[in-house]
Amino acid sequence: MGMDMNYEQALEKLARAGQEHVMERYEELGKEQKELLLAQIEATDFSVLASLKHGKGGNARGVIAPLAAMELPQIRHEEGRFRALGLDAIRQGKVGAVLLAGGMGTRLGSDDPKGMYNIGVTKEVYIFQRLIENLMQVVEEAEAFIPLYVMTSDKNHHATVEFLKEHGYFGYREEFVTFFMQEMAPACDYEGKVYMEEPWKISTSPNGNGGWYTSMYKWGVAQKAMEDGVEWLNVFAVDNVLQRIADPCFVGAAIDRQCDVGAKVVHKCAPDEKIGVICLEDGRPSIVEYYELTEELMNTKDEKGEPAYSFGVILNYLFRIAGLEKIREKNLPLHVVEKKIPYIDAQGNHIKPQEPNGYKFEQLVLDMIHELDSCLPYEVERNKEFAPIKNKTGIDSVESARALCKENGILL
Repeated sequence: MGMDMNYEQALEKLARAGQEHVMERYEELGKEQKELLLAQIEATDFSVLASLKHGKGGNARGVIAPLAAMELPQIRHEEGRFRALGLDAIRQGKVGAVLLAGGMGTRLGSDDPKGMYNIGVTKEVYIFQRLIENLMQVVEEAEAFIPLYVMTSDKNHHATVEFLKEHGYFGYREEFVTFFMQEMAPACDYEGKVYMEEPWKISTSPNGNGGWYTSMYKWGVAQKAMEDGVEWLNVFAVDNVLQRIADPCFVGAAIDRQCDVGAKVVHKCAPDEKIGVICLEDGRPSIVEYYELTEELMNTKDEKGEPAYSFGVILNYLFRIAGLEKIREKNLPLHVVEKKIPYIDAQGNHIKPQEPNGYKFEQLVLDMIHELDSCLPYEVERNKEFAPIKNKTGIDSVESARALCKENGILL
């Protein structure tokens, strides 16, 4: 018998999970489709569906208290020392960068991976290009390449790899670029039955931004990084085109303070800005999402009379691998999110729902941070390092990012 799961084993796995309907059209499928479905059943972790029975998972919060950030004046004061420490670590190959690029440009009206979106005005400037150009500035300063790990998803892996190859990695050296894929979680209806996207394909979605390290490990990429002597991973989201990556000063500050994780933060532009804030929860570092921020927390003042929860995270974190290894086996809470999930009905028609019709399951970076012992919130200048692209126009959009790029002298 080969390594792959056979029909009986697949049926048995589905039966244990109460998902036998997944194979109800198996006999109608061609050979290739049958193989695809069996492989997907083998790869799918149905245990996430159990979190529905235990209520909605990870939502009860502990006691929230402020966590002071290292603010700009202090950073400027110690910048020389921090930068030297950071550059030294980079030159020794101790710092890697992890680009979370599993998403699509759907909200920008594109069917391509989000990083392939062109924000240029007079010339082509892709989101991927902007990020790599930012990273190249550090490479030039340190005179050393930084291992870049790119996380894709099954929806965009092929397109991403081809695009970066075709553009010569925008000047990055190919041997320093490694791809891995984000694990997927099944999407289900309100009864906990997984939806089928095609008769041979279960509907799945990426398992949230908290699954990046377990995915990296599953692909053997984390092990390789450790063998290569990487000790710190700067994980960052694809959508912020101004962010500094493997920023030597940030790396140096985290090394100096001996923290498990550093978190880049910006001053919120309004108390109710849609951005998570960094805090302590039951004495451990944590993040309160914007929709959980109560009036009381919004109005809490620190000893200087300033708002105590005024720093927002921008999804740019520096994790110590030793800390990640300690928590790798821990099951992070699963967040259950209501979504519109396209599916095929009993007659085989493709349905695109207008209203939410089920659940997706996600793990979040904030839960990883809460498992660690210490976190350094590190302030950066908003209009120099924060230009997220979530929408086509308006707030956090292609338009606002273009304006910020221009303000920073970046030619589009």
